[in-house]
Amino acid sequence: MKLLGIDVGGSGIKGTIVDSKTGELLTERHRIPTPSPSTPANVAKTIKNLVEHFDYNGVVGCGFPTVMVEGRSLTFGNIHPDWKGTNVRKLLKKTTGLDFVIMNDADIAGFAELKFGEAKGKKGMVVILTIGTGIGSGVFYNGELVPNIEMGRLLGPDEKPFEYWTGDKARKDQKLEWPEWGKRFNYFLEHIKRTFTPDHFILGGGASNKFDLYKDQITVDIPISLAKFRNNAGIVGAAIAARKYVKSKK
Repeated sequence: MKLLGIDVGGSGIKGTIVDSKTGELLTERHRIPTPSPSTPANVAKTIKNLVEHFDYNGVVGCGFPTVMVEGRSLTFGNIHPDWKGTNVRKLLKKTTGLDFVIMNDADIAGFAELKFGEAKGKKGMVVILTIGTGIGSGVFYNGELVPNIEMGRLLGPDEKPFEYWTGDKARKDQKLEWPEWGKRFNYFLEHIKRTFTPDHFILGGGASNKFDLYKDQITVDIPISLAKFRNNAGIVGAAIAARKYVKSKK
């Protein structure tokens, strides 16, 4: 089943057509910068442009960087405050005319790794961390999703959310070298270990592509894998979520 998967991030909105049965990307990934300000109206227009780029007419899977319950955003994360309380599913349906399956971006990325990637077959608690503008987290226990666990929002050493101190945006804004940033990220992993006692970490998002530059600073004694789909996990997972929706309607 060929379905459009979209991943909405703080700096970019990207998508492609995915074979949801195999996880294969069938077209070149298309990325549009997240508009500024990233209001609901502006982001919805950008998503419409992305849909039109692929000349797509079907159910769309979409990962969103907020806590998401039944298509409604309960927080605003790293995007505009107006997203809090917005029914994202209804907004995108009105803007594009298409049905959307909306989930938290890290949760939806976890579907890709659970079905085709590094989380497949793993038992216990698996924590998938997507390192981008902020830090998203998808938590699975014995293969079942525990939704909307925002570990990046835990308070860090400066009493602000960890993702403001450890996200890739913080690295860029503060001009940190990768090893220096790696020490911060390891501190974050140690905090998760003390709080949740996971059995496995899987790293995805843009910063996972640079793992070789900071791996020597990662000393937490929990097994770590790199996501099979890296920065495309959200897109593939979104297509899988859309496939589940389509099959449920038959």
